[in-house]
Amino acid sequence: MTKFPPVFKGDYAIIHGGDYNPEQWLKEKDTIWKRDMELAKGASINSLSVGIFSWALIEREEGVFDFSWLDETMDMLAENDIKAILATPSGARPPWLAEKYPEVLRVDNNRQKMLYAGRHNHCLSSPVYREKVRIINTKLAERYKNHPALAMWHVSNEYGGECHCEICQKRFREWLRERYLTIDKLNDAWWGAFWSHVYTSFEQISSPTTPSWLGENEQHGLKLAWRRFVSDQHCNFVDNEIAPLRAITPDIPVTINMMDLFPTINYFEMAKRLDRASWDNYPQWTGSEADYSVALRPAFNHELQRSLKDGKPFLMMESSPSVVNWQSSNSLREPGTVMLQGLQAVAFGSDSVQYFQFRKGRGGCEKFHGAIVGHEGSENTRVYKEVAETGRALQKLSEVAGTGIKADTALLFDWENNWALSDAKFGKQDKRYEETVMRSYEALKRLGVQVDIVDETKSLDKYKVVIGDMAYMLRGDYAARVKRFVENGGTYIGTYVTGYVNDEDLCFLGGFPGPLSEMFGIWAEEIDILPQGAECFIDYHGKDYKTLDWCEVIHAKGADVIGKYADASTRFYRDTPALTMNRYGEGTAYYIAARMPVEFLIDFYRDALVIAGVETEDMPEGVMRSVRSNGENEYLFLMNFYPKDSEIELHGDYTDLLTGKHEAGKTTLKSRQAMCLKKN
Repeated sequence: MTKFPPVFKGDYAIIHGGDYNPEQWLKEKDTIWKRDMELAKGASINSLSVGIFSWALIEREEGVFDFSWLDETMDMLAENDIKAILATPSGARPPWLAEKYPEVLRVDNNRQKMLYAGRHNHCLSSPVYREKVRIINTKLAERYKNHPALAMWHVSNEYGGECHCEICQKRFREWLRERYLTIDKLNDAWWGAFWSHVYTSFEQISSPTTPSWLGENEQHGLKLAWRRFVSDQHCNFVDNEIAPLRAITPDIPVTINMMDLFPTINYFEMAKRLDRASWDNYPQWTGSEADYSVALRPAFNHELQRSLKDGKPFLMMESSPSVVNWQSSNSLREPGTVMLQGLQAVAFGSDSVQYFQFRKGRGGCEKFHGAIVGHEGSENTRVYKEVAETGRALQKLSEVAGTGIKADTALLFDWENNWALSDAKFGKQDKRYEETVMRSYEALKRLGVQVDIVDETKSLDKYKVVIGDMAYMLRGDYAARVKRFVENGGTYIGTYVTGYVNDEDLCFLGGFPGPLSEMFGIWAEEIDILPQGAECFIDYHGKDYKTLDWCEVIHAKGADVIGKYADASTRFYRDTPALTMNRYGEGTAYYIAARMPVEFLIDFYRDALVIAGVETEDMPEGVMRSVRSNGENEYLFLMNFYPKDSEIELHGDYTDLLTGKHEAGKTTLKSRQAMCLKKN
């Protein structure tokens, strides 16, 4: 593994900074701005994100631009050796734009036009809005292309939402024509004969509605197509946003701050437009042992962001150094949490620790959201001191910047599969796809396994093991690539509800799991969603593990049965296959027929991974590990999310980069402590 290029040209330091809004303090700039620079340097801040919601202050009226305050800001950052991550302002348009061009206002899915409000309040299809964005982005790029502070473009902010206006309906129909070519092919793909939904022209099709009585809300083909269209619209809008930046500043990298498994945008597709992935991390810490479970979600997202760009270090663009005012519980961070939260991101592949926000505003809905600098305005707060301590720690880890993570195991998370599953009428209950994938992820983390997150478009060739939970939709050539992966010696672990439909959400004929039936050596006949009070167990190696809710009735068709529904089960299919192993070519395919708890997954994955040649190491409760490397040096991160100390056995000789101490054999990892150990 070689070292990746630095995020900022020529600079391998880990980025430490956050969202900075000097435009909110124009009347106090002679005092506040100067003080901000003093506080930034005191906290080892080396980068600030600026201009994120600044359109109304740059273009106060149509065609009249004033960059004077931003010029001063950029100059001030350069004078203080702070790099600028400069944002494009499309995330929140000025009121005059909505007043003069009402077509930019979104129409919601019950066909009601929205008023000017909030942010991300624009129609993605509007030619006017796209042109206005192109103009202001062009002016930003031309003005600051040679500015010494400019280090990266931050495109818009947390894309999201959808519009159902007539412009979007027209673009949706154009999108359908490009995908299906003819209305007959669309009818075939959507199984139009059901409920007499046979269209005779594309003009008869409209987007799904809520509530269902207002319009179409039951046709799965339409709903899946709309979700794909909305995601594609975001990607297309991004292309429009980025075009002038690429043309004028080709050497300046581009990123977008994405969000926690955001449901309506396929981030694997969006990331193709970016030089670096980045995301906004807001875990709801509790200060209790539950924080290990809390920490799993950001860990998964960190690994996802790294995987979006095939292992290239990502950026944690936002995190809160204190309270998060929009969460259900606005609890304070326990001492040490700011450092632990930041180092967790670095451990899993981030080359930055950044916060929202640098200084709290006096007004607006986020005036009580956490910030490095509070309303008191000094360095005397606990939060500021912890951020400063984190900044000093990151300076000691500069050699980690640019290093990668080698994973022999991949975990499947596929946006389009999730969309299709959400409509599958096995019952009205949530299919809990994300929760199921996260359960597998937890088992792998408790086994100390390095993991990449992939979707069905990613290559599997470099992995030893691929785990595909609930791969209900097999789209494109994924099934063929999975079979080739196993034939060539790989290990694939599949589960219940795999291979039910193709990429148009049409059921496979000839039995499930469809085109993977031969590889798994099974036939899945029925799916049972347990009623309240029913119990089912799987016997694996003489131990009964209680299933959760979904149990599939399967038949071995060549596969070896290595686990059965146990005699203790109350269901009629007890003593039938529940866990199988099938040799296929040079590799092995496992099939788990029921949704299982973490305890089972730990025991089963440990066995399967060891057989496949993947190293495992059972981690103490509350502890996570991750290893970054550049091929020459190896950096072991250990993180304790429990409110009590933990003892760790080190397999090697290390130097702690944060303390300079030699570490070997048994060592104590204190509560909420993170270590970065360089292997000697």
